[in-house]
Amino acid sequence: MIKRFLLHFSNRFVSRYTILTGDILIVIISLVLAYFIRFNFDLTDIAIWKLPTYLPIVVIISVIAFLVTQSYVGIIRHTSTDDVIRIFKAILLTAVVLILINTIILLYEWPLKQVLPLGIIIMYSLITLFLMIFTRLFSKLIWINLLKGQSKTSNVLIYGAGKAGIFTKNALINDLDNDYKVVCFVDENPGMIGKTLEGIHVSGPEVMNPKFMVQKKISQVIIAIQNIDPVKKRQIADACLQFNVAIKNIPPFETWINGEFQVQQIKNVKIEDLLQREPIVLNNSMVSSVHEGKVIMVTGAAGSIGSEIARQLMHLPIGKIILLDQAETPLFNLAMSFRHKFTAYDELVQVVIADVSDQRRMEWVFEKYKPQLVYHAAAYKHVPMMEENPVEAIRVNVFGTRMLADLAIRFETERFVMVSTDKSVNASNVMGATKRLAEIYTQSLNTMPRQKTRFITTRFGNVLGSSGSVIPIFRQQIEEGGPVTVTHPEITRFFMTIPEACQLVLEAGAMGKGGEIFMFDMGLPVRIVDMARNMIRLSGLQPDKDIEIVFSGLRPGEKLFEELLNNDENTIPTHHPRIMIAKVNPADHELVTSQIEKLELSWKTSDDFEMVRIIKQIVPDFRSNNSIYESLDTPLT
Repeated sequence: MIKRFLLHFSNRFVSRYTILTGDILIVIISLVLAYFIRFNFDLTDIAIWKLPTYLPIVVIISVIAFLVTQSYVGIIRHTSTDDVIRIFKAILLTAVVLILINTIILLYEWPLKQVLPLGIIIMYSLITLFLMIFTRLFSKLIWINLLKGQSKTSNVLIYGAGKAGIFTKNALINDLDNDYKVVCFVDENPGMIGKTLEGIHVSGPEVMNPKFMVQKKISQVIIAIQNIDPVKKRQIADACLQFNVAIKNIPPFETWINGEFQVQQIKNVKIEDLLQREPIVLNNSMVSSVHEGKVIMVTGAAGSIGSEIARQLMHLPIGKIILLDQAETPLFNLAMSFRHKFTAYDELVQVVIADVSDQRRMEWVFEKYKPQLVYHAAAYKHVPMMEENPVEAIRVNVFGTRMLADLAIRFETERFVMVSTDKSVNASNVMGATKRLAEIYTQSLNTMPRQKTRFITTRFGNVLGSSGSVIPIFRQQIEEGGPVTVTHPEITRFFMTIPEACQLVLEAGAMGKGGEIFMFDMGLPVRIVDMARNMIRLSGLQPDKDIEIVFSGLRPGEKLFEELLNNDENTIPTHHPRIMIAKVNPADHELVTSQIEKLELSWKTSDDFEMVRIIKQIVPDFRSNNSIYESLDTPLT
């Protein structure tokens, strides 16, 4: 009942003048108590030392000090260090004025004749300071405990005992909607381990073991370290996920309001954070010099990769950038974002709505803007949809790429960088095969005599946060209560971040001599079912208990393991230990051209089987998996 009453009036606050009245009452009590203590409760001595005379004087001086320092304006339930400092200033000001009055009385023999004993001033100041702070904190605690009294307590471990950790602890304690108990801080600083911080013990990382986590009933671990290394974050998460606790992050400092943040800003750690690796540092000076003053076109600019390439290019000393895409709304949103973020938007950016397979439109774009560098990120990429629609996969991924590459030669573009995928390696689906065919064609152009364009390919795995990737699908399924659908218990994929992938593209554009396929060292592949389980645990739930995992079977064209190299490809090193070049034998341009022309004739009839059959002739390692086109594969000998 009391809690309901408080909640009913939770949006109302005690008047500042009511608080001022209470503070005046504390002043009166404190001065009387100081007199009693000073004179051992002897009423005769108290009368002699003129308590009735000094009481109104002290009250008046105190009120003036309160008004000057604004010590009474704070909201009691949100009492903070700033409120305590204002109270201290008010009491100090009162004490200084009283001592000055004593000095004047002694020097000039004022009518009061007797001074207020220094001992009384000191005791009065200390008692007043204690009572004013105590009443505020006591009221705050009563309010918090009454509101939290019916809430279930959540035991929290804060990783990081620095400034951010203290702010996190205070935010949790001041949250009225939940009952948090900070069990301990965990920090790696040897100087802090074993000590207490604002009454809470600081332990070393070794306490994050099954016995401690179970014994203390830890339900949440909050990482309160700004700009934490991704590898360290993953190590912390790996140590916690086995306990089925929620792992959360505090927001960056720049998002805090007036140096503080609310509990609502503390977010769950995302699986994307745990899949990140140590950042790869590339040769930015070389990238800048190659792009300086150049006209650059990005196709598929509204997509996940294209937009990030464009965003990174905007930080380079470019001459102009053409953002080209057929998706109107995403392109509009990208343009608005760039206009807001980059002051030189009007001078640098040109937005073009166009289909890369539209011959007349693309000729007009090259004729008008004459791009010196082209980053070709436009493509259809969803495996099951392209398996059902080979006509569109071939139109965009093959014919669109061919048209752009031919125009690049015709208009003497300096560099043409094609964004490819690991699904083009030993392709098992139409999408991957069309991307591989686009790779073959662009590479063959490097063998043409007297042409000036350098054709370069970049190849990488799944990109975290890209549209249509498995992570947002899993996240939505978890939010809906499951089940989470995984195609196969052993399926694995390589993952990298969008910025990381786009750095590879820009680096390739800068260092490529023509004909290379650049790849990142993507580390170890990730089992998708393990990723699904970790996502469930990161949500504070338990796999196969709170959220069921269901295996739905491989989709058409899907394979268990992705690869970065064909069977007959080798790698050669580059200037960067994490970047490799796939050493491949370029195809004969005339032969590839005749084969694609044959494919184009078949494309006009919309005969899916005939088109896929021709692609299999051009790309011998394309063998369909779990697809209706498996019948076109020749038996393995």
